[in-house]
Amino acid sequence: MTTRYTEDHEWITVDGDVATVGITVHAAEQLGDVVFVELPDTGKTLAKGDEFAVVESVKAASEVYAPIDGEIIAINSVLDDAPATVNEDAAGAGWFVKIKMSDASQLDGLMDEAAYNAHIA
Repeated sequence: MTTRYTEDHEWITVDGDVATVGITVHAAEQLGDVVFVELPDTGKTLAKGDEFAVVESVKAASEVYAPIDGEIIAINSVLDDAPATVNEDAAGAGWFVKIKMSDASQLDGLMDEAAYNAHIA
């Protein structure tokens, strides 16, 4: 599975036509201790760039944006009770939503890991 990144520090991995989205380790480190994650409802349709979640930490609140168009088919309900999972495993267990993609070609506009690392350097 290939991971792509946005300039706003979201990551996306794709399996078939389903994308899993979260925030990067860099974003989680910048936020500090995450104390609350507000996730959308399943069934919500997103357009690329739409705000779909809010992450609150001891330092700040930050919006999370959709990297692609699609419909939310799953949310990570673990984050309701354990928002610190984002800090502990941002690129894994701390995922936010799964989106059924409506236009996979949008992935072409996202950064690969090397480009993202250059972006945050």
